[in-house]
Amino acid sequence: MPLSPKIAEVTDRIVARSAATRGAYLDRMRRAAEDGPARAHLTCGNQAHAYAAMAGDQGRLAEGRAPNLGIITAYNDMLSAHQPFERFPGLIRDAARENGATAQVAGGVPAMCDGVTQGQPGMELSLFSRDVIALAAGVGLSHNCFDAALYLGVCDKIVPGLIIAAATFGHIPAVFVPAGPMTSGLPNDQKAKVRQQFATGEVGRDKLMEAEMASYHGPGTCTFYGTANTNQMLMEFMGLHLPGASFVNPNTPLRDALTVAAVERATQITALGNDYRPAGEVLDEKAFVNGIVGLMATGGSTNLVLHLPAMARAAGVLLEPADFADISAAVPLMARVYPNGLADVNHFHAAGGLGYMIGDLLDAGLLHEDTVTIAGDGLSRYRQEPKLIDGKLTWAEGAGESLNDKILRPASDPFQPTGGLAELSGNLGQGIMKVSAVSPERHVIEAPAAVFHDQADVKKAFQAGQLNRDVVVVVRFQGPKANGMPELHSLTPVLAVLQDRGHKVALVTDGRMSGASGKVPSAIHVSPEALDGGLIAKLQDGDLIRVDAAKGTLDVLTGGVAERAPATPDLSANSHGIGRELFDVFRRTAGPATSGAGVVV
Repeated sequence: MPLSPKIAEVTDRIVARSAATRGAYLDRMRRAAEDGPARAHLTCGNQAHAYAAMAGDQGRLAEGRAPNLGIITAYNDMLSAHQPFERFPGLIRDAARENGATAQVAGGVPAMCDGVTQGQPGMELSLFSRDVIALAAGVGLSHNCFDAALYLGVCDKIVPGLIIAAATFGHIPAVFVPAGPMTSGLPNDQKAKVRQQFATGEVGRDKLMEAEMASYHGPGTCTFYGTANTNQMLMEFMGLHLPGASFVNPNTPLRDALTVAAVERATQITALGNDYRPAGEVLDEKAFVNGIVGLMATGGSTNLVLHLPAMARAAGVLLEPADFADISAAVPLMARVYPNGLADVNHFHAAGGLGYMIGDLLDAGLLHEDTVTIAGDGLSRYRQEPKLIDGKLTWAEGAGESLNDKILRPASDPFQPTGGLAELSGNLGQGIMKVSAVSPERHVIEAPAAVFHDQADVKKAFQAGQLNRDVVVVVRFQGPKANGMPELHSLTPVLAVLQDRGHKVALVTDGRMSGASGKVPSAIHVSPEALDGGLIAKLQDGDLIRVDAAKGTLDVLTGGVAERAPATPDLSANSHGIGRELFDVFRRTAGPATSGAGVVV
């Protein structure tokens, strides 16, 4: 089917908007590539330092005729999603040797977990860790010894940070190597129920801990469809994973075979071979549009509305909030994965997964087929799924139809006709709402404001019974300049309790919520933020707020608000402790949420 006119229109305006920046970027990348294999320009002393620890590989490295792969790894063993990467460097080095190449760990990058820091001071470093990851990866690759890079990362800020680095080093190929989701544990809806019961005092901490440990129980990505798994979907839609690699469980023969295949493919697409595929050519306007289509069709994490503009800017592509909203209006919601449904990503994968979804969206004219991917030319390759037959990895045609229509449906018969995101704009500024998990009768909320400067104070007010009414909870001074834009997901259980009591409830914040935020209507990423001149800084308790996802508006209806002086909170507590003092320069220089809240891009 021909490409949807709406998708074509959005793509064309992104191309036009990005003409100057993308052109300059591609010129830089092509000049870098023209210098040829990097190691040829290093002195003998430079090279001796680089190869000293490489034992049997030193000869091939010194000759410089075989590809040398740089590994950027987010391995640590306190995060389930990244623990499997401990084994990957050995697998990669062995696979490289089998393919006449070499591989070195170029550097490690930090990988922090929003699940660990949720509601804690460390969460104020979370968003900025994306830029630190990009910087750390840049340091690792700055040795200029590599013909391609393998990026080992999965979770929330890690993949976006690695993409920024891959784009910055866009003259060499980039292959993203996932670790896969943990096996299914306690169903996510049961976990959410226990959280709400704990919030209301119905169960104690022992039951809460029991439920949490049964949910997060082994190596691999958390199985709900939050930011981490949305990242994995993006890498496939954007052509940076091997087809079907995203949701294969860790420490299985198929997972290891895919890792080996990623190494083999990386050796084939360097400038030393005949199928050169530099990252800068893969990360073009069409790839980012395809990523946004996937975000909407799956009802993915709102965090990617922050990350994608930053990722794109690193490749000279300029995205705006309207691009997300217009693509959302053109793309149906095809998946129901928790928090948008009861299934987890393992169930989604078994129902046909990304291969089915990509194929169906291509057939519906909602994706660009003519893209450059690491697997080859054309996104149609990603209809396929990997299989291990008699110990040999092969790709076969994926599911031609959904195997469970309660989880995955065709574009012609979706769960809802539009994607999972609404852009909001009004006198309170610009924001977004993830509507895919919000019941339609809650898409419009008009109620008096209860204004807070700290999420802990919201919980105290809830426990004191002060929010037991129709209310728009406003949590401000949560933007990147104020305190690093911590995720406010820990507010979801208490707000959900109020909603379940029959009240009209919404959240308005210049902070952020994740793809796991669920059923409470939340106007997030409000920009300008309170500390940067936003009208949200002038709101007071009792002001009438209207959050309207149906019309895409976000307004205070009380008169005279603009004439008030803004609130001046004491933010000194956000400046010190748990490493926050190290990030003062990040807070001072962060951009607005509408362009990715970036520091390095």
